[in-house]
Amino acid sequence: MNVQVVSDKQAGGQAGFKVFEQALAHGAKVLGLATGSTPVTIYEQLVASDLDFSQLTSVNLDEYVGLNADHPQSYHYFMQQHLFNAKPFANSYVPDGTNVDAAAETKRYDAIIKDNPIDLQLLGLGQNGHIGFNEPGTDPKSTTHKVALTDSTIAANARFFDNADEVPRFAYSMGVGSILQAKQILIVAYGEAKAAAVAAMIQGPVTPDVPASYLQTHPNVTVILDEAAASQLD
Repeated sequence: MNVQVVSDKQAGGQAGFKVFEQALAHGAKVLGLATGSTPVTIYEQLVASDLDFSQLTSVNLDEYVGLNADHPQSYHYFMQQHLFNAKPFANSYVPDGTNVDAAAETKRYDAIIKDNPIDLQLLGLGQNGHIGFNEPGTDPKSTTHKVALTDSTIAANARFFDNADEVPRFAYSMGVGSILQAKQILIVAYGEAKAAAVAAMIQGPVTPDVPASYLQTHPNVTVILDEAAASQLD
């Protein structure tokens, strides 16, 4: 793993942008994208740049089950607001949260990934070591699957909805195996709350208890951390 420690999220955004810029310069055609607060500064740098994505394809990690693409809490909407409106791609794929047939949707998305092998996959890191919605215990060979969200995730998301009944209970997510198929991986983490997960990911044993630890088995991983997130590394 190539570990880069930066001063803050803004510096992390600049460092992450360089990884994207270099990947495109080396011919990357398919970008795997993530949502959440962590990648926002990278997307800000991409939007402000002169990089052209109009001939490229994007494939997103995950989406809530039950939310349509226009819902302000959907990941499709997040991507529109933070990247796609300013930097459109030739094709952009996000799991279809409105498809109630999980077997059909996960099969469809696996086919998309197979037809569009990911050159660079962007990831955030959960405090428990999850990547995507792959919680501890996820099979490292897993492909796209329907995930039951944890009680803590549901509770944390409740503030974004008018009432608790609207909070999604499930999500579609690329599996750990899907993620590891990417040619290059960029994972970003900020803050002291992520420090234990960072240490386990980089220096701990490779174990289903820390899904991100499987990144140790990948030949091309860049890790961008602020000093707080790196604070428990030896």
